[in-house]
Amino acid sequence: MRVLLSIIHIVVAVVLIAIVLLQQRKQGGFSGVFGGGTQADTGQWQRFTGATKLTIILASVFMVNSFFLVFMS
Repeated sequence: MRVLLSIIHIVVAVVLIAIVLLQQRKQGGFSGVFGGGTQADTGQWQRFTGATKLTIILASVFMVNSFFLVFMS
């Protein structure tokens, strides 16, 4: 089981690196990271691109898989 999770972890890490490198750069800088948005940003998930959504999902899978690998060791 640990070997399977390790293989999944490596594959997710490589795909996550690739999808981050393929994304378009935004011109907003750090303003969006530190809460520079407005009150009208309530439907944020719908405004994300497909690559951004995939990045969020892959990062979540990576973190959950990391926790499982830590608990199994």
